[in-house]
Amino acid sequence: MGVVQIMNQHLFHDEITLAEQAEELAKKAIKLGLIPSFVVRHFPDSWEFYIPNEKESAALTPEEAYLQLKKLTGTFSK
Repeated sequence: MGVVQIMNQHLFHDEITLAEQAEELAKKAIKLGLIPSFVVRHFPDSWEFYIPNEKESAALTPEEAYLQLKKLTGTFSK
């Protein structure tokens, strides 16, 4: 079962594909100048995302990172 794409919206079937999409959104956010950098820590059973901002840089789950980045980049989507 692959990732289904509808009008540039991705549906995810597991945490890995969600984390991969969050990583792609982070790259897009950097290109748009919305964030200065990001770090992804890969562990055997999970990924942690760090997206620095002016107040904090706490570890985010793939779901949290995806939602934060989608909100950040959403207004710039075509």
